Amino acid sequence: MNRNILGNSEEQVDIANLRKNYTSGGLVEDDLLDDPVEFFKLWLNQAIDSEVPEPNAMSLATVSESGKAENRIVLLKGVGKRSIQFYTNYNSRKGKSLEVNPSVAVNFWWAELERQVRMNGDAAKLSRRESEDYFQSRPRESQLGAWASEQSSEITNRAELSKSFEAVKQRFGKDPIPTPGFWGGYNITLNEIEFWQGRPGRLHDRILYTYGDGGWTFKRLQP
Repeated sequence: MNRNILGNSEEQVDIANLRKNYTSGGLVEDDLLDDPVEFFKLWLNQAIDSEVPEPNAMSLATVSESGKAENRIVLLKGVGKRSIQFYTNYNSRKGKSLEVNPSVAVNFWWAELERQVRMNGDAAKLSRRESEDYFQSRPRESQLGAWASEQSSEITNRAELSKSFEAVKQRFGKDPIPTPGFWGGYNITLNEIEFWQGRPGRLHDRILYTYGDGGWTFKRLQP
């Protein structure tokens, strides 16, 4: 059986031959900024202005205590001078992995712009005040959801989750919802940032910034 073929007998897709010729633009050294975080913010704003779906969605890769690599999509919620931030349940699988191994890899993919940004860094919890400030800015239903869900824990069925949500909703009534102690943010201090721009013939542009000795340096990589 050809494992590169997807679909039924009437409509089959050869995934080995799925490809796109990227033609939207290029990335030359004259376009770059000395600070890659500022350049990332420029690209992010362009993705937002271009109405890319979920422009702040990023894949977050962690490594568990047993050495198992795991990946999932989370939402970027802040950009610092040399860092980015996201929020989650500290008892989730990613939270438990970060307790033992703070090293993470992050990836943004903006297909409409034919752009990718890859980042490596080390994650640490944000201050309690920062986590509380963000939690209180969230929609009320999201606040209730944080209390109702024991993220990554096994659940019997959807009804059990709905029951938990209703119980939390009744518990707080119309009162302000406090920030759970098991919920908060992480700050990822960045060590590498790579910018990727699709080009024709798979001759893509790749610019890698590396942090060291108090500053950033960059180099061009072959595609």
